[in-house]
Amino acid sequence: MTRITAGRRHPLARYAVLLLALGLLGGLYTFVASTTGRADASIAAGRADDVAEGKKLFQQSCASCHGLNAEGSNVAPSLVGVGAAAVDFQVSSGRMPLARPEAQAPRKPPPPWVNETTIRQLSAYVESLGGGPTVPAPEQVDPAKGDQAKGGELFRANCIQCHNFVGAGGALTRGKYAPNLSESTPTQIYEAMITGPQAMPVFNDSIITPEQKRDMIAYITGVRSQVDPGGAGLGRIGPVTEGLTAWIVGLSLLVLAAIWITAKKRQAK
Repeated sequence: MTRITAGRRHPLARYAVLLLALGLLGGLYTFVASTTGRADASIAAGRADDVAEGKKLFQQSCASCHGLNAEGSNVAPSLVGVGAAAVDFQVSSGRMPLARPEAQAPRKPPPPWVNETTIRQLSAYVESLGGGPTVPAPEQVDPAKGDQAKGGELFRANCIQCHNFVGAGGALTRGKYAPNLSESTPTQIYEAMITGPQAMPVFNDSIITPEQKRDMIAYITGVRSQVDPGGAGLGRIGPVTEGLTAWIVGLSLLVLAAIWITAKKRQAK
């Protein structure tokens, strides 16, 4: 015990302890850095594989319209800078590849080769060409974490002019239309807001924050299960169908009433 105490009091003891601590710290850093480096290398290798496979898919299914290097053509826009979110939205909803030139690409079942893996690979390739909006994380689009009331206010302020107050869609100009949102997934709704497909404007984070986007997703998905208090929903497209129905039914009742009254008078004579 006396020797240990004496050693601790030696003038060089503090330097020895410092060197020992530095050695342990250096060894720990080397171990952690090598593990992290291997993980990063694995991720980078996986991403490089996705880009390579995505390029093959692009050349097979997209290059005929968008060009071999996604530079665009006279029938399709350039994809440089559109980002992975745009690819995920268009391909997962079946809008792309486009079956035929139309005023607007309709939602349809995706072709057989489309799945989560091929969409990820195609998105990685397009993103590698010039960046752009990325696919949102699951927590960003979770309706359970959103506020339906706030989302409804935001939706009515920014979206009902085209999509109707419950997302039923509506007609636009020159053959275009705002699509019905009843089949859109939370991820697709978020991606549409940050990429602005078709005639839709872009709602970036400076206009509508990620938290507000999640609130809007909560409202859009929540309104689907709401019961129509008046009975028949009539497509939920607002007063046009309601007025038309009232006009047709009301006018028909008036015509029938006039016929009945006339028939009664003839019988009385």
